[in-house]
Amino acid sequence: MDADQIRRAVKRISHEIVERNRGVKGLVVVGIRRRGVYLAQRIAEYMEKIEGARPPVGALDITLYRDDFQVTKNIQTKPVVGTTEIKEDVTDKAIVLVDDVLFTGRTIRAALDELIDFGRPRQIQLAVLVDRGHREFPIKADYVGRNLPTSENELVEVKLIELDGRDEVILGEMEE
Repeated sequence: MDADQIRRAVKRISHEIVERNRGVKGLVVVGIRRRGVYLAQRIAEYMEKIEGARPPVGALDITLYRDDFQVTKNIQTKPVVGTTEIKEDVTDKAIVLVDDVLFTGRTIRAALDELIDFGRPRQIQLAVLVDRGHREFPIKADYVGRNLPTSENELVEVKLIELDGRDEVILGEMEE
């Protein structure tokens, strides 16, 4: 995907969220660190253009909620833990969880666990820029920018201008 395709996908996702939720009232958009946060901010900006009101935006760092944390943890490897910033009470709200790539579903599972620690949302919806398949958990996105069937040895890399200086999605081979 190039910058224009990403822009159109984010804009379409924003319209779909507004339509499904009949506006932005009672919505909180929460991005998963890192790139999910920037996509969540972009979605909220488009929602403001559509509705004239911007939903609150939060950020989740799921590092300590990952199910592989204990498996990969060793003395030399210390995880880099970022901050979670959810200033809005999530209880009885519709949460739109945003990530860049949906793959096995493990990141989303960790994000769901963390979100529940902040309260009891009325509903959690999932928006992703790319769905590449290969689920290990029964998780399905409500809003998808692009379905990109891949083999397990392929890598989907999302680049966003806020972090990488350009917007693009690249499909490549994993290094062995």
